[in-house]
Amino acid sequence: MGGDQGPKATLEGVAMASKIYPDVKFKLFGDMTKSQPQLKKNGFANYEFIHTEECIKSDDEPVNALRKLKKSSMRLGINDVSSHDADGFVSAGNTGALMAISKFVLKTLNGISRPAIAGLMPTLKGQTVILDLGANVDCSNDNLVQFALMGDIFSQTVLGIQNPRIGLLNVGSELIKGNSIVKQTHSDLSKITKKINFCGFVEGNDINKGVVDVVVTDGFSGNIALKTAEGVAELIFTFLKNSYKSSIISKLGYLLSQPALNRFKTRIDPRKYNGAVLLGLNGIVVKSHGSTDAFGFCNAIGVAVSLIENSYINEIEKKLKLD
Repeated sequence: MGGDQGPKATLEGVAMASKIYPDVKFKLFGDMTKSQPQLKKNGFANYEFIHTEECIKSDDEPVNALRKLKKSSMRLGINDVSSHDADGFVSAGNTGALMAISKFVLKTLNGISRPAIAGLMPTLKGQTVILDLGANVDCSNDNLVQFALMGDIFSQTVLGIQNPRIGLLNVGSELIKGNSIVKQTHSDLSKITKKINFCGFVEGNDINKGVVDVVVTDGFSGNIALKTAEGVAELIFTFLKNSYKSSIISKLGYLLSQPALNRFKTRIDPRKYNGAVLLGLNGIVVKSHGSTDAFGFCNAIGVAVSLIENSYINEIEKKLKLD
């Protein structure tokens, strides 16, 4: 029921995913009356529908959603992950409420003090994982070390990268730069290089160059980096669109270059990278962007399926036990 388009985007996304993952059974939590038209339209059968009229709105405070809306579609879905009646949960709803409810119901893994939101960003060399994307505005060095460990396993599990390169986001690559927390984190990560492939500090412009496979930062900086990248991508598309409309010759140029432009659009399409994971929880929870369409929501489902099939929870628990 979450997201800008509600059942339309989510159920169309599920219909797409059901064709890609025919062995997956979907449990749908929401208002049957509002969902019925889309269910009939999309015509997939491998699902169970759990009806509830309670729904968390985008402007609901996380604390109120946690305490008062105990039969919301979001809460019921997360409860199913906790009771092992579901292997994972995907939502396009209120991010703050999703984090609060997930942490309360599922708890964090042993050795993890705070969950982090991890997502993928396109780079010149493929994709890179960045975390945290907004769950923790203020972080200690211990939090950031835990993020590095979780990001390492996430990169291996979702992207299939062996021995991923880990970078710590900073205002410069020199050791003398940065605040006391990132300096201490650098020192801490340098001591466990036998466990992870720590490559030192990286700067903002290194993220999309693909200098490292995992970028570790606090939620304040991470969220700004993500939104800035999304804004730049939209700016580029707008400039290109306006340029091609400027004259008849430009319009002709567009027709000639359309195949290349389509490849370019596909490469940096944010829907392709949709599906941020709440790492560190004792269960799989994936946050879809609220403004995404069916294609983007389908990709978020794909992230959840990948984590489940590759036993992400077990792998991160093994990694943490080696501390």
